[in-house]
Amino acid sequence: MKAHEKLILEAKTKVLKALAHPARLWMAEQLAEGEKCVCELVEPLGLDFSTVSKHLSVLKQAGIVDVDKRGKQVFYTLKVPCVLNFMGCVEAVLENNAKEQMGLVNIE
Repeated sequence: MKAHEKLILEAKTKVLKALAHPARLWMAEQLAEGEKCVCELVEPLGLDFSTVSKHLSVLKQAGIVDVDKRGKQVFYTLKVPCVLNFMGCVEAVLENNAKEQMGLVNIE
């Protein structure tokens, strides 16, 4: 593997790792619906404010979200809304796995 290819793979891995936590993936899915204040994400997750902020910081460092500070409130949006497009493929894999476990798919 060339150095350039390795750098690209590492950058892709950073994005995937940022989304590879249930809370962060949920936050990204919520932000796909539109801008959210940190305060709107805290209660549904059942996490404290600082934990949610840390998760959002990981998403920001990976280039997934944009931040807009307005007074004491901080609002987040998805920087590139298509970042979650791969979830359809992930759901197809999960569906196929479930079918295999139930014996509904022929395994060759």
